[in-house]
Amino acid sequence: MAIGPEGPAETPHIAYPDEVHTVHAQAPAKINLALRVGGPRSDGFHPLQTVFCALDLWDAIVVKPAEGLSLTITGIELEVDDNNLALKAARALQSHTGTSRGADIAIHKGIPVAGGLAGGSADAAGTLVALNALWGLDLPREELHELAAELGSDVPFMLMGGLALGVSRGEDLHAIKPGAFQSWVLVLDDEGLSTPAVFRRYDELKPEPHAPADVDELMSALRSPSVTNLAGLLMNDLEEPAFTLRPDLKERFDRVAGTGVATVLSGSGPTIGVLCESVAAADSLAKQLTSEGLRAVRADGPAAGAHIVRSS
Repeated sequence: MAIGPEGPAETPHIAYPDEVHTVHAQAPAKINLALRVGGPRSDGFHPLQTVFCALDLWDAIVVKPAEGLSLTITGIELEVDDNNLALKAARALQSHTGTSRGADIAIHKGIPVAGGLAGGSADAAGTLVALNALWGLDLPREELHELAAELGSDVPFMLMGGLALGVSRGEDLHAIKPGAFQSWVLVLDDEGLSTPAVFRRYDELKPEPHAPADVDELMSALRSPSVTNLAGLLMNDLEEPAFTLRPDLKERFDRVAGTGVATVLSGSGPTIGVLCESVAAADSLAKQLTSEGLRAVRADGPAAGAHIVRSS
């Protein structure tokens, strides 16, 4: 589905220079290896200590010059409106730089939607990178990061990629040098979970003021050469509230727990990540779970953040 060009009908035609062309970018999915949550701040956000890992499930973003802004999404049936994060990213870039240029933005979804994998944030990050190149803005990554943080808590990490600790509401990032490659099986769900609803249930379950727990032991283990050292260290404080809202999700989680090195709910769910000892083990588990009727896909990490693939 598409949302039409923005701006008044009388907007004059803009003649772009010959060097302006089509820019192809891609942005990864993410999984939270840890998501420790504190009580809500005065601004309503929850302080976090979270560890992100970018995964090689990609959304493809293609941008071309246009007089206004338009967005088309393929690969999945998804309603597109003015609140779409990719369009918000494009408008933020226009406002920040004062450019009058527009673009046709086409996104092909490879990241499952509404699964706690940050597909919308990935699209925003990919759009920032692609339009920065298309419009010849040459903004440094630090400046794009500031714009990303205004768009959403996960957007800065989708720009950065790799492996990182996120604090505050997740936008303050500190890179972690990985000691080992990670092979994942992601167990998907057809029914999404509302992130605000999960956080509301979290606040009901833990109404007392509290700071998020630290993730120091996990970060130390991530620098080791073996993923087996991560066993018992993956933790998501949103699992309990998500499971109270969706008891069937708890049943599925218990079903796959123990099939790999560690199992964790990503974000507010409902995607369940199973970390495996090797590529071969992950491939085998994905086939097994699929044969048992679950929606299981393979992903590896850490992967690169949003980046340009090519220009044409």
